[in-house]
Amino acid sequence: MAEPIRILHVFGTLGLGGAESRIMDLYRHIDRTKIQFDFLVHSDAAATGKKAPTSDELMLVREPDYFDETVKKLGGNVYAVPRYHGTNLREYKQCLRWFFMQHRGEWKMVQGHMTSTASIYLPIAKKCGIGTVIAHARSAGVDPGIKGIVTKVIRHSLSNEDTCDFRFACTENAARAVFGDRLTDEGKVRTIPNAIDLRRFVYNPEVRDKIRNEMGLSNAIVIGHVGRFHYAKNHEFLIKTYAEFLRILEHDDANSFSMLHGMRIRLLMIGEGELMDTMKQLCHDLGISDKVIFAGKKSNANEYYQAMDYFLFPSRYEGLPGTVVEAQAAGLQCLVSDSITPEVDITPLVSRLSLEELPAVWARKMLNDLMLIEADEQKIPVGDRTESSDPVINMIKEAGFDVRTQAKVMTEFYLTGKFDK
Repeated sequence: MAEPIRILHVFGTLGLGGAESRIMDLYRHIDRTKIQFDFLVHSDAAATGKKAPTSDELMLVREPDYFDETVKKLGGNVYAVPRYHGTNLREYKQCLRWFFMQHRGEWKMVQGHMTSTASIYLPIAKKCGIGTVIAHARSAGVDPGIKGIVTKVIRHSLSNEDTCDFRFACTENAARAVFGDRLTDEGKVRTIPNAIDLRRFVYNPEVRDKIRNEMGLSNAIVIGHVGRFHYAKNHEFLIKTYAEFLRILEHDDANSFSMLHGMRIRLLMIGEGELMDTMKQLCHDLGISDKVIFAGKKSNANEYYQAMDYFLFPSRYEGLPGTVVEAQAAGLQCLVSDSITPEVDITPLVSRLSLEELPAVWARKMLNDLMLIEADEQKIPVGDRTESSDPVINMIKEAGFDVRTQAKVMTEFYLTGKFDK
């Protein structure tokens, strides 16, 4: 039997992020007798005495990341280069040249998901003999301040037709933000949906009961969110909206929401990140710490969606948030910001509000939605989503977000360099 061809995926890390999770889902479901993945990540590990350490030297001092072990079990390899931080361009390029020359001939394609520096590493990979290089846009925005400005400047050349052979994007907004309007309008950017393993998210009442019992939430209404604590996710607005939700329910319009009044309400947030401590302090300042759960990272996040009753997602910007797709697959009503691409509106479960609206407006929308969810007399106005599960899952499949279908499409592309359509 012929050896599988190998594809190199370039990321910042192999942590439990959205893009990383989507590629790992694809990796698990792709035909690995034909296609194998390797990964190049960026490390902050200290230099080993040379100005430009090799990938092997960096791997010796780099701490393993979340998906490292999974990659190895599936048959892949993980490599590292120093992280580019603005003042080490020469060192960064030198390491990349050493790396691609050392592994010359190993990969048929390099797919760069880290577009902030793709305009640097993809041309070097091409010059070192990689057959096909791909830039894959995963986000429609950038960080605030100087970091965002530098990112825009560096990736500007990705709009030049000779920088890479293929351009992928998770949404049209991401395509325009990274590759420009001209290439997008000319059809030179391929949209690749952020497909998920739908079977893991289908509503399961037994899993719901298990998680809720473990967390002491068996008789509570749970507002959920999944995402790293980062500027883009807008946790400050989320928490202020939740605080308004509690205030309105407990004081202003208690009679209007009599079915909800007096019930235990909790905000459950899955994820970690640099702003987590800041958000904990905000909860303390607002006097709601006892009603908020910071659950941290969860490898079984799919089970925590089952425990939720409503999904709140007020991001400032996204590519295409897989979490909103996952929440829909679990049957959750989702309230998202209008800055998020409409391509995520796969089912009628999604509704939108502007971030220009006050948190109180968002809170009243949440309260009204919860009152409209089917209730059985005075029971919690949420619950069994079994009957609606199959129609929702079918809608998501038809929209192209099933990883099993995507694995077949991408296998054909990796083998032939072409798409059927």
